[in-house]
Amino acid sequence: MITRREFGFGAAALATIGLRGSPAGAQAKMVFQLANASGVTDASQCFITVGRHPKLGYYQAEGVDFEYVNMSNVSQALQSIATGESFLGALIPGMYLPVVAKNPAIGIVSVYTWLPRNANTVAVKPDSPFKTMADLKGKRIGIRNQGDSGRVVVKTMFNELGLGDGGAAFIAIGDAGPAGTALYADRVDAIASYDTAAARVEMAGFKLRYLPLTPVYGQQQSASIGANRKLLASRRNELVGFFRAMAKSTLTAHANPTQAIHAHWAQYPESRPKSKDETEAVSEMLFLLKRRLDNMMRDPADKDQRMGASNLDAWKGFIDMARQVSNDPDLATRLGDPNRLFTNELIDEVNDFDKAAIVKRAMEFAV
Repeated sequence: MITRREFGFGAAALATIGLRGSPAGAQAKMVFQLANASGVTDASQCFITVGRHPKLGYYQAEGVDFEYVNMSNVSQALQSIATGESFLGALIPGMYLPVVAKNPAIGIVSVYTWLPRNANTVAVKPDSPFKTMADLKGKRIGIRNQGDSGRVVVKTMFNELGLGDGGAAFIAIGDAGPAGTALYADRVDAIASYDTAAARVEMAGFKLRYLPLTPVYGQQQSASIGANRKLLASRRNELVGFFRAMAKSTLTAHANPTQAIHAHWAQYPESRPKSKDETEAVSEMLFLLKRRLDNMMRDPADKDQRMGASNLDAWKGFIDMARQVSNDPDLATRLGDPNRLFTNELIDEVNDFDKAAIVKRAMEFAV
């Protein structure tokens, strides 16, 4: 049986979000600590950071702010929320559901879907003989590290194809250049990762060909943000403000990614590549963001176009996948009503702004 540490459905840029207040005597403001699973601060995070730029001031207007805490992977998030070390964190459904089934009183609920499309990737060399996920049965799959979700992403798709766990070997190969080197040196047959991490491999000079995700799994969202239930009510207004500013930032970055990148570098100058000129650096970041920004927007076919919204059918799908991959036939029974796993109680207020006006402002925005 797969362990809960191994179990994850997606990869995310966020791992944990904590909460602290302003120093005594300062203007009242909540500062959310965002733990960053990629371990680096770069302009791929402009979908959050652009709203902090003084010319926009979306977080300031809500009386909130945030700061990053770098981490190595997403596997620490759930434990951090459960132990009270963090207020919020990215929920990967495949990790979240078995833990809730084992401990129904854990007190964590999904509150905002920040990555509504599937951002996971499985890639091979361009000349690889492997064309589909089924071709990778019994092969060597490279993953970022043993705490990352690539292993379960692949096993979930194998299960959908009726291949059981697929008998693949999972090998930690790191990120970017080291990951590309492992693939091109034939130490692994494929890399299981996510959109921005795979783009970093390509930016390091290693061309990739992406295998299609399986039909059912490919339609699943990647990640939401979960909150401790006890603190949700006491910090409700700050949460609404934080997510509303985040939603505006996401729309801004999607509409004007070039200026969003510049806005990120203006706030975090140490994250700008020092060895590249401005044009090359921007071009690389646009390549990195190419898939991520679309994955953060609702699919036009979604019935619910509210930013951050969850839906019952999606969570029923997560439960069914988790039941199969964890080899736990009683999982759904022990979870009980799937409606208790998520809430949309903040979402109407989060979306209470003129999206067209934000997009128009984004198109006019320049650092």
